[in-house]
Amino acid sequence: MKFSDLNLEQSVLSALDAMNFIECTPVQEETIPLLLEGNDLIGVAQTGTGKTAAYLLPVLSKLCEGGFPEEDINCIIMSPTRELAIQIDRQMEAFSYFMPISGVPVYGGNDGIRFEQEKKGLTLGADVVIATPGRLLSHISLGYVDLSKVSFFILDEADRMLDMGFYDDIIQIVKLLPKERQTIMFSATMPEKIRQLASNILTNPIEIKLAVSQPAEKIIQAAYICYESQKLPIIQDLFSSQKPERVIIFASSKMKVKEVTKALMRMNLNVGEMHSDLEQCKREEILHEFRNGRINILVATDIVARGIDIDDIRLVINFDVPHDSEDYVHRIGRTARANNDGCAITFVNETEQNKFFQIEKFLDKDIYKLQIPDMFGERPQYKPVIKTRRNNQKNRTSKNNKRKYAGYNKNKSKENTKKE
Repeated sequence: MKFSDLNLEQSVLSALDAMNFIECTPVQEETIPLLLEGNDLIGVAQTGTGKTAAYLLPVLSKLCEGGFPEEDINCIIMSPTRELAIQIDRQMEAFSYFMPISGVPVYGGNDGIRFEQEKKGLTLGADVVIATPGRLLSHISLGYVDLSKVSFFILDEADRMLDMGFYDDIIQIVKLLPKERQTIMFSATMPEKIRQLASNILTNPIEIKLAVSQPAEKIIQAAYICYESQKLPIIQDLFSSQKPERVIIFASSKMKVKEVTKALMRMNLNVGEMHSDLEQCKREEILHEFRNGRINILVATDIVARGIDIDDIRLVINFDVPHDSEDYVHRIGRTARANNDGCAITFVNETEQNKFFQIEKFLDKDIYKLQIPDMFGERPQYKPVIKTRRNNQKNRTSKNNKRKYAGYNKNKSKENTKKE
């Protein structure tokens, strides 16, 4: 379906035409008509499906029609991270180019001047406020933020917000909103805690679910089956003959990111790190340097896996196996974007083999296993424990037998004590 076939305002269509946006993505085709009708909606879709435009375009179109208070906040968009808030704000600026619509991004980790700019936007009544929960509550606590006229409330990457502990913050903000509003929630997954949140804040929502897509065909996927101590030497060997360029290395925690970054710096590699301990200005500086090629390798937590738009990534390395298949798809999806080729390599130590096997099972393919150079010594065999009903039954039987045997020994011991 083309955007011109949708019932969007002409100024929205003009902006899309100027950006050469012609065809809708599946999530946009399904959600935009429903949102234009005023329905509450739960959208289950991952990053890269066009979900930001799926909720921005109908909301901007409605605001463009008029009838909303000019000096009040009309739309709140909640984001789990500053980076995603900035990205949403950039897209909103582009989509609203031909419209008299104002917006203000509100996120933490910056100086007092920025805070005053946010305060000004909130008190004057920006049409659209794009905010992280904590920062918005900081402004609300000072008494000058009025949310009583909000017509649209949007939660983007709701699952990530709950993972980061923002449930109570979101509920606190919702209590300040009018009951008569349109609420939109997008999430990559739909666990029980998301359904619980949805039941509390949405009214008769329509659910749109897009299956987690497979990684782009152009991504060359491979893995090293290795010991943990071999991961850094392999990276050093990879980059000894060819200078790294546009590489993201994902690690499982902030501590691991810091350790890997220091180790790569000792190898004289041009590296930057990205995690939530960094101040916002520092994170923006590192992303800017990476985008401009002044940093060759970015070591990051999953903060970069979702919602950060960086094209032309040549190589993604999973220093640790991601927790689940969806995280794997998000991570390696940073490469092979915009019709470029890309490569994704995953390091799998002996304790991570089962997680990696589940990823292969999800992808319905065996990921090619690369040979470790002999100079690194022995390497573990790839032998994930494949759980089956029969194995589970055996495990249960074994546990029951152990309990019975333990009970038998205990009783026997009592009998012997009596005899003595």
